[in-house]
Order: sequence, then C-alpha cells, then structure tokens
Amino acid sequence: MNTQFSCVGCGKCCNDHHVPLTLTEARAWAADGGQVIVLVEAFLGNGLGLPAQQREHAERRSCRVPSGSTEAYVAITFAAYNVGPCRNLDEEQRCRIYERRPLVCRIYPMEINPHIPLNPQAKECPTQSWEQGPQLILGGELVDLELAELIRRSRQADRDDIPTKTAICALLGIRTTALKGDGFTAYLPDMTALARAIDQIQAQPPEASSQSWRFHLSGEDIASQVQAAGAQVVSDTPLDYAFISLRAA
Repeated sequence: MNTQFSCVGCGKCCNDHHVPLTLTEARAWAADGGQVIVLVEAFLGNGLGLPAQQREHAERRSCRVPSGSTEAYVAITFAAYNVGPCRNLDEEQRCRIYERRPLVCRIYPMEINPHIPLNPQAKECPTQSWEQGPQLILGGELVDLELAELIRRSRQADRDDIPTKTAICALLGIRTTALKGDGFTAYLPDMTALARAIDQIQAQPPEASSQSWRFHLSGEDIASQVQAAGAQVVSDTPLDYAFISLRAA
C-alpha cells in the first residue's frame, strides 16, 4: 500500500475530537484552563472480548487491578475534551500552541494502535490531502522515520504512565470501567482536583494498585459473562460518569 498526505489546514481533525494526552500533557492542559476527560476500559484475565493477537499490546498499556474475586487489566486514557473546535484554534483554524501541541496531534493522521491500519476513508481530511504531498506510506511501510519515533514515544508513554494514572483514579474515586470492545466509562473530573492528584502521585510514585474495580456493561448477556468470570458488575445508576457503548444497536 502506498499513501501520500499533505495537511491542507482544514481544521476538521481539531473539531469534536478528544485528543489522547500523555500525563505531562494532561497536567499542562489543565494548567492552561482546558478540560480533561478520563476514558476507562478493561479486560479480564481470560481475555473476554479481546482478540488474542491484541493481548500483548493491550497488557502493555494496562494495569492489573482486582475486581471481585478475580483480576482485570484496566487501560486509562486522559484526553483533551473538545466539544466543537479545540480551544487552541484561532479564527483561521490554525493552532495557537503548534510548537507545543500534544504528541498525538503531531502523529496525525497515523494511528497509534499497531492493530489499526491507516484508512484514509475513515479520516475527515478532504480528498486533496491524500492526492498531494510526500509519500507517507510506501510499500506498506511508514516512510518518515521522525514520525515513526513519535509513534514509538506515544506508545511508550501509554505504558509508562498507566500505574500513575491508575493511582490518580484512586485518589479521584474513579473505580468503574467498561469492558474493552463493549464501551468506555467517561469521567469529567474537576481540573483543580485532577492537577492536585497528578502532582501528589508524581511527588510520591505509586505502589501496585489495591483499589477494587467494577464493570459497567451494555447488556445483561455480557454482564452475566463478566460476573461468571468472578468480576464485580455495577447494579446502580451511574452518578459520576457516562457510559459510552461501542455495541451495535
């Protein structure tokens, strides 16, 4: 597969997208007055809902935590919360913080997850973006070595940050997750509390998490499978988070 790409500055990728942030970027985003959304998913030790070929990648960016009588692997994403245009876009759809923009913004339009191939049809970039500019992918391989290094750094940050993110969630009372592939639980924490939690945990690195997690599922069928595996399932109405279902209606 060969793919060329050149950004035309349309700004579509900077509208209505929650941009994943490293822990350092999340702290800076909060300090700048932005809102961070916390997205949580997990899978069980038996791999429920997780394709076998994705397990190694999923484990490396997850933290093993207790749930009921078993254990789960929880993955936590801190993301810039953008409903509508990103707060850093100017009137001409240009980025005001371009020189210090988040890592994921620098990597776009490439994917971070190694199991998700680049699909131009799934991107919002106009057609001309893919009809001009330098080669992005040649013979199925990424051409730009600097871009490849940015992707590596992003994946590594995912792995390095997860114990700290898990400890931060414990401080904030975040303890309900969705099942990977079934959905996400989404939290909008107070930014002062989040910044304080990040500073506290970074000043005193966390030990292994002891907080017990529970699962919010999209239906009784999948809930019964999770319960049968020994994990705890929520039975009450969520008050502090939203559940984003990935299940087809």
